Amino acid sequence: MAKALGLDFGTTNTVLALTNDGITSDSVSFTSAAGTADSMRTALSFMKDAKLGAGALKVEAGHAAIRQFIDNPGDARFLQSIKTFAASALFQGTLVHARRFQFEDLMEVFLKRLEVYAGDGWPTQAQRIVTGRPVHFAGASPNPDLAIERYNTALTRLGFPEIHYVYEPVAAAFYFAQHLTQDATVLVADFGGGTTDYSIIRFEKNAGKLSAVPVGHSGVGIAGDQFDARIVDHLVAPEIGKGSKFKSFDKILDVPSNYYTSFSRWNQLSVFKSSKEFADLKQLVRQSLEPEKLELFIDLVDHDEGYPLYQAVSATKMALSSQDEAEFSFSPLGAAGRTSVKRRDFESWIAADLAKIEDALDDVLTKTNTSADQVDKVFLTGGTSFVPAVRRIFTERFATDRIESGGEMVSIAHGLALIGERDDIAMWTA
Repeated sequence: MAKALGLDFGTTNTVLALTNDGITSDSVSFTSAAGTADSMRTALSFMKDAKLGAGALKVEAGHAAIRQFIDNPGDARFLQSIKTFAASALFQGTLVHARRFQFEDLMEVFLKRLEVYAGDGWPTQAQRIVTGRPVHFAGASPNPDLAIERYNTALTRLGFPEIHYVYEPVAAAFYFAQHLTQDATVLVADFGGGTTDYSIIRFEKNAGKLSAVPVGHSGVGIAGDQFDARIVDHLVAPEIGKGSKFKSFDKILDVPSNYYTSFSRWNQLSVFKSSKEFADLKQLVRQSLEPEKLELFIDLVDHDEGYPLYQAVSATKMALSSQDEAEFSFSPLGAAGRTSVKRRDFESWIAADLAKIEDALDDVLTKTNTSADQVDKVFLTGGTSFVPAVRRIFTERFATDRIESGGEMVSIAHGLALIGERDDIAMWTA
């Protein structure tokens, strides 16, 4: 019987895993109204339901949340990328159908829905929950202690006697190391939705038992969601008023850019609709020199077009991973919502972000006094590792035959579960 549950609570997707015998592991399977899957989109949807009683909400998570949101336009409140609020002291909750939810409430509700979807597959006898955490949380001024406090509150409510935290790239490294045939110094680069994390670990096998010495880690709060934001900023924001002006008394002023920061980031967009910022934007229309653009902005938010936009941006970014040019298609934007995007332009938009990702790599190599030649294996995991410009950061430094990838969706959760079965778990925890 597995004594530990590995939880990869991701910005984009969440995966849970259990070991069979301390050596192999399986993902927990979830069955919801949207079907059966081994991973769940980190998303929630809330909708009033008279059948449940006055004030009660019908809550769905993951793919079922997306389905409820699409099937009930205007009635369902949809939240995604909630992990990015974990370390933000500025996030003091959000109103959902007149009820306030703090971060820990959202995390608890999400995981309890997954427990329902897992049914008999939920590990009711597990003594430990081993949860991944980024090296650096996402956000402008992240507070990691606050994030862990919020995680603890939510996870304690699920009733696990032991709660442990392991750096996400360490878990991915442990998963990867199960397949090593000889001793190796391994660099893991984990590209999530909100963060990029690095870890260097020295793995050795003695008498068939895997041992490891953590060498160092680093990271930065930039990853796939930031790349998405750059696409939105260049293709969508100008069409809905970014760079436009408004008249205040006898002055001509710029429309505040913070409106577009919120619009281009999925986690912020999920709470933008109920914010004072959005109310202020509506008031600004009558003073705008291009009111039709701000009206379009308001319509997109009012009609919950954030998720369709997310799908359109993700499809374009994915296509650019294998093509030099791809189409961006988002019909609510009108004629401007159908355009061609060249990979070289996309790479120019994310150049500053790529530089920070590379700086974090330099940081872990420098502070551990590790040269590229001393790294035996490089393990790339996470969807953003498929972006050619990201991959070049590694192919320009390390021999191609040393670079491996795989398990983009499951490596962290399975590594966490395997670590959770070990007697020396303390040496792995953050």
